[in-house]
Amino acid sequence: MLPISAVPHPLPPAAGRPAASTQSRGSSRTPSLWHGLLLAAGLGLAAWWLGARFPLIGGPVFGILLGMAWRNVLGLSPIFTPGVIFSSRQVLKWSIIGLGFGLSLGQVMKTGASSLAVTLITLSVAFLSAWLLGRWLKLGGRLSTLIGVGTAICGGSAIAAVAPIIKPDDHETALSISTIFLFNVVAVLLFPPLGHWMGLSDPGFGLWAGTAINDTSSVVAAGYSYSTAAGDIATIVKLTRATLIIPICIVIAFWTAWRNQHSETRVSLATIFPWFILWFLAASATRSLGLIPEALLEPLHLISQFLIIMALTAIGLSSDLRRMALAGIRPLLLGLGVWTAVSLSSLGVQMAMGSL
Repeated sequence: MLPISAVPHPLPPAAGRPAASTQSRGSSRTPSLWHGLLLAAGLGLAAWWLGARFPLIGGPVFGILLGMAWRNVLGLSPIFTPGVIFSSRQVLKWSIIGLGFGLSLGQVMKTGASSLAVTLITLSVAFLSAWLLGRWLKLGGRLSTLIGVGTAICGGSAIAAVAPIIKPDDHETALSISTIFLFNVVAVLLFPPLGHWMGLSDPGFGLWAGTAINDTSSVVAAGYSYSTAAGDIATIVKLTRATLIIPICIVIAFWTAWRNQHSETRVSLATIFPWFILWFLAASATRSLGLIPEALLEPLHLISQFLIIMALTAIGLSSDLRRMALAGIRPLLLGLGVWTAVSLSSLGVQMAMGSL
């Protein structure tokens, strides 16, 4: 993500044209964070309004759909790119931190600890199914690893953390992220109606969404589309799951170094650790200590909800359906197989534990 100061300057004026007028037109077209932020915020407001009118669908789902429609029907000018990227990454983190102000630290710790067994089992299922299906579909080991870790941990963030370790080709990284993103969108649309059809309780759906949906943004969207209680639980479970990126990266690094005896693979814990989780815990602790006035809790919750919708709208704006269609069927089959295995194993473990 480029800061404003790092965005390339406009091209020099063409020969025969006045430099001043060209620079004036060029400066208005220079990408900045504000263009993309305002686009995501504007569409986010529309999604928020639609979510209030149609609560069974919800603002987060409308945000993704509006963003995808804009990108794939109208196109996305490069002028919006920095702000859209910033919204889909940084604004999402702020929204999750804001949610921490509405949750007690005791609730966070209890929910995180109780979900750990389901999380570990679904994580194991994700890697095993990715390995078996990858071999059956004759896909490369690196692509299978990226899709497996993206499904098991936290979508694109996990893929970005593992990629420097296993050193995939650029097209393998892009392909795995596109595959994961596709099933994130499907999960946001499919999980809430499936949960209602199966009669899942709020805790049951929150645990299911938190362990079976790939990316944090999609977990939040699906959880809060189901209910506020389910969204709170799903968010905590997903953040607990995201911390496992550290041991997973260390294991993959040792495995890669062992397979390539002369490899100089290094893992930077400071780089791969999801630091915003610590700020989420700090916000929750602030709430638990009574440092936040009661009058501010509802406004903070509303702000967090809007930031979630804005971030999801930006994620929709980042989705290029044409590029996904060009990827071919085998990576999609791998992603579908791993995602289905994780979803079913999460439900199965909950049924065995009697927690649905």
